Amino acid sequence: MFRHQGKSRTLKHNLRIAIVLSLVAGIVNVSGFLAFRQLTTNVTGHFALFINDVADLAFWKGLIYFLYIFSFLLGSFSSGFLIEKYRENKRLNVFLIPTLIESLVLIMVGVLNGSILEGNPDLIVCSLLFAMGLQNSFVTNISNAVVRTTHLTGLFTDLGIDISQLFFPKVYPKREKLKAGIKLRLSIISSFFGGGLLGGFLYTKAGLDLKTLLVAASILIASLFYDDFRYKLIITRRKYHQSKTMAGTKL
Repeated sequence: MFRHQGKSRTLKHNLRIAIVLSLVAGIVNVSGFLAFRQLTTNVTGHFALFINDVADLAFWKGLIYFLYIFSFLLGSFSSGFLIEKYRENKRLNVFLIPTLIESLVLIMVGVLNGSILEGNPDLIVCSLLFAMGLQNSFVTNISNAVVRTTHLTGLFTDLGIDISQLFFPKVYPKREKLKAGIKLRLSIISSFFGGGLLGGFLYTKAGLDLKTLLVAASILIASLFYDDFRYKLIITRRKYHQSKTMAGTKL
């Protein structure tokens, strides 16, 4: 699900990566809000607050919201830059590096949970926004902008459009494509919701606080290992069948 790009990607690939990353984003979203009362997966609200402070000439107060926005942008830029830099290396999964960096950020915040973070809440919010910028960038890149996982506004908009088009079969005859899009968006929304529930339970009921982010990082790392294992298994099978075919041809 992390390796296939462009036309080689199928609905199944997009569904897998959408479910995993939306689950992670849901956990981060709830954990960040419960810890700091700030949104940590998107910047729409931060942009509104930034504009409000600028309009009130409270530039210093608005600076923190600018830093939140910039952190998300920096994460997105960093992910895009790394992907383009290593895209020509055929032996490297170019989406591995941004995913590992995101995991590392989540692990650091989870491990440093406690007195070190209490005096630096804005730094932690910036770190989480940076991680979500990384994620949103590489999943957008890998899926050709089909999958978005860190915020739901565009998803609900697209879902509403797709459902409305089902009522006009003559104008939109490609029913299977429409249904596939609806299935994908419902999967993302459901996974984001599920991640939020899981994050909320672990943060409050299980008493993990920001250690909940370690669960999100574990999901990311586990998905990378699974993807790599599955890829090597497929390659091994292909080589086996090729060798078997060549042996049969010689006989």
